Amino acid sequence: MYEYLNGKLAYKAPTHVVLDVGGVGYHVHISLHTYAQIKDNEQCKLFISFQVREDAHTFFGFAEEGERRLFEHLISVSGIGPNTGRMILSSITPEEIQSAIIQGNVPLIQRIKGIGPKTAQRMVLELQDKLKKQGPDALTVVHRHQSVPEEALSALVMLGFARAQAEKVLSSVLLGNPDLTVEALIKEALKKL
Repeated sequence: MYEYLNGKLAYKAPTHVVLDVGGVGYHVHISLHTYAQIKDNEQCKLFISFQVREDAHTFFGFAEEGERRLFEHLISVSGIGPNTGRMILSSITPEEIQSAIIQGNVPLIQRIKGIGPKTAQRMVLELQDKLKKQGPDALTVVHRHQSVPEEALSALVMLGFARAQAEKVLSSVLLGNPDLTVEALIKEALKKL
């Protein structure tokens, strides 16, 4: 529903900020990782995860799009709510969490406050394959212009296909017709996947 909020940083604390966007102050919960990244910037852009419960509508903001994606993966795990997800991202860096899940490092995950052995194992069980499919650069956002094959690969990975498999199929499609548009390349690849 909300992609990001971009506005004046009216107030900043380790757990939340108030962003003034067009004269409206938004209370946004943040992780310590995001807190460290936004420093004392006057202008601030936060990628938003909007959480709705019976008793509250809450914004969770992240300085990087990759951190928001990881947060949404974490809260998809049974037993992990938005506040626990934020606690996880405040305890260790998103890169460390991602690699711990991919490598099945349950003891490291258990050291996070509020995460017991069963929850740590559930995180690994439910997220390991998803994070492996996204590849090691899932947390980094590429701000450069992507080539047609790179853009098609990103789209296929977001659709849930394994990166290695998608790369192989895209290469074979491009051998036959190297001048395809992104849309045409994706359509041809989907026929072979």
